[in-house]
Amino acid sequence: MDCYQSQKNTKNILQQRPYLLSGFCRKSSAAVQMLCVTYGVIGQLGVIVCGILPRWRVSAHIGTDLHEGLWMECVTQSTGQQQCKMYDSMLELPSDLQAARVMTIISFILSVLSLFIMFFGADFTPCVQNENAKPKLILVAGVDLMLAGLLVIIPVSWSAHNTVRDFHYYWLGNSQKRELGESIYIGWAAGVILIQAGVLLCCFGRPRSSSSGGTARYHSNRASGPNDDAI
Repeated sequence: MDCYQSQKNTKNILQQRPYLLSGFCRKSSAAVQMLCVTYGVIGQLGVIVCGILPRWRVSAHIGTDLHEGLWMECVTQSTGQQQCKMYDSMLELPSDLQAARVMTIISFILSVLSLFIMFFGADFTPCVQNENAKPKLILVAGVDLMLAGLLVIIPVSWSAHNTVRDFHYYWLGNSQKRELGESIYIGWAAGVILIQAGVLLCCFGRPRSSSSGGTARYHSNRASGPNDDAI
């Protein structure tokens, strides 16, 4: 009787093991999702600062400091007085900054959408009750985050390439040469953070759907007999 009872307890433990593993995996995926939300918010703020700050190209002269951005250009005098002017037309910008305007706007929209989708499909929110739909929503959010990161890295890298190339042109005067501004580095950092959040979300932040996992069945090697209930 003791042998049979021990075997029965072992069978119950083995049957509960898949549920314990499922709960552990769900908790770990929820932690990864919360980390990705933090990364996504930080990257989104970086995209906003990169797009608004007029520091894509800077030119330091004696007595004058010129800053060029996507939406305006500012001039700082040696006295500390600063004057900013919005561009009258988008056609005034070079081709790389025109493309940067569009790409940063799309990147911001994608990052916002990905965060909303992540909240709906996350394990720590009860917005979606369908367990089979949550992994798909998390996958869509992760892909959107990676696309948002690429759409930031591409324009800042393009602008940095053109700035460095023009700086080494010997026929340009010192007053026409530009250097890399802070917005370029902020854009690189924001893009890397968004891509990292998307990769983590796709690889480690997706819980297994209920249809993908089955209930494990364990059978005893002991043959059942008619006298089992009487033991």
